[in-house]
Amino acid sequence: MARLDCDLLPLLMACAGGDMGTLRPVLADHAALTVIVSAKGYPGTYTTGSAIGSLQAADAVEGVTVLHAGTKRDAAGTLVSNGGRVLAVTATAPDLRQAQANAYRAVDALEWQDGYCRRDIGWRALSRSGEAEVMPENHNAL
Repeated sequence: MARLDCDLLPLLMACAGGDMGTLRPVLADHAALTVIVSAKGYPGTYTTGSAIGSLQAADAVEGVTVLHAGTKRDAAGTLVSNGGRVLAVTATAPDLRQAQANAYRAVDALEWQDGYCRRDIGWRALSRSGEAEVMPENHNAL
């Protein structure tokens, strides 16, 4: 969706009607990459209700959008975790290497002690392009 460069509604309507005809999605030339930030323990046992901070700093990274999947506001109005897969940090950039760097820069801006993410997102695609030769060491902490 981060690369969609046309109106989504006609595509959805055509799909719902069962007739795409010659209608095709138009995709932008830029790359996109999403890093999921999960609650520690996910997909097993995890806790909810821990505060998540610095969302504005993460959103301020060039080309980044932070999407919420498992968050809520507590009684005091603080943003807290409320699920296992909590945030989707999506970055777009001219190439995959830059999109990856931007996504992880945004992840690193988050302040959430109970969050973690994989640090190897995109390595297979980068290895196919010759930009990465081996899978990086996977440090999961934020």
